[in-house]
Amino acid sequence: MRMKEMVARTGVHERLLRYYEQQGLLTPGRLPSGYRVYAEGDVEVVRRIRCLLAAGLPTAVIAQVLPCLTDDESAVGLAPACPELVARLRTERARMTEEIKVLRSSRATLDTILLAGNSSAG
Repeated sequence: MRMKEMVARTGVHERLLRYYEQQGLLTPGRLPSGYRVYAEGDVEVVRRIRCLLAAGLPTAVIAQVLPCLTDDESAVGLAPACPELVARLRTERARMTEEIKVLRSSRATLDTILLAGNSSAG
């Protein structure tokens, strides 16, 4: 299928499809004219990419884990198929946990500043 149909089938903008290709996440074929041509399975690949992006994974990590995912009956619909993938995902989860701690601390600081502003404004 051509780019326009891929956009319609996935709901993903052309620029993002090109970006996924640039990042090595998607590898469409090429027609002699240079136009991209996507396989039916690429629709599922884009769904998986979107799912992993929504989970907070950067594209560099997605490139590593994408080949080791399989379909599953879970709410997300993905499951690890390679043992090393579980360790990689745990590392990413730990990274996110640390980021959440930093964000909570930053929010608490802002809350303190806002409270001080409210008491001095009144």
